[in-house]
Amino acid sequence: MNNSVTNTARLLWAGLRALLVLTVVTGVIYPLAVTGIAQALFNNKANGSEIKSDGKVVGSSLIGQSYNLPLKKGQETPDPDLKWFQGRPQNGLGANSVNTQYKLILSGATNLSADSKVLVQQVKDAKAAVIKDNSVPGYTVKASEVPADAVTSSGSGLDPDISPAYADLQVHRIAEKNGLSVAQVQKLVDDHTDGRTLGFIGEPTVNVLELNIALKSLVTKS
Repeated sequence: MNNSVTNTARLLWAGLRALLVLTVVTGVIYPLAVTGIAQALFNNKANGSEIKSDGKVVGSSLIGQSYNLPLKKGQETPDPDLKWFQGRPQNGLGANSVNTQYKLILSGATNLSADSKVLVQQVKDAKAAVIKDNSVPGYTVKASEVPADAVTSSGSGLDPDISPAYADLQVHRIAEKNGLSVAQVQKLVDDHTDGRTLGFIGEPTVNVLELNIALKSLVTKS
């Protein structure tokens, strides 16, 4: 009986020691080590790929933003602020209707099939808007020039990048709205165009937030 109690106590103590050791190793030491390495070697990525302007965090290079005018009375969808470069459509985003204490945006896709009449109409409407918004005196956008990312939303609805073709399409409008030359704005786009990863993976992209920050700086200096 005494041996049984002693063995049980010894096993319990061994289990408790193992629990304490593993808790310290996996719950304290390992997280601190990984966090320290991440902060030392990948500081920007570890902190959310923040983008700063005038010393303030204005967003993340991983999350797209909207550049819209304030809602007018009776409007449900705001008009785009055409003095800024516009990102991809955000048709898949939803609103938080469960915990209304917080104003949240729900990321997601439209889940519409390629032959959906709703999707086809969305694309047609988006193309018409792109042509209308970006046609300025002396420059008219052709339907064949509108790239796919200008009229379709991404799987998350929060794509931070656009194609160089869509950025180029907006150059004349941006120049006209901000009192800049086309050459100035085009150089801005070229300077903020990122090539393929490792030279062959993916497609060239332009980060809209970074581009608009650079545009703001250029307008301020002009």
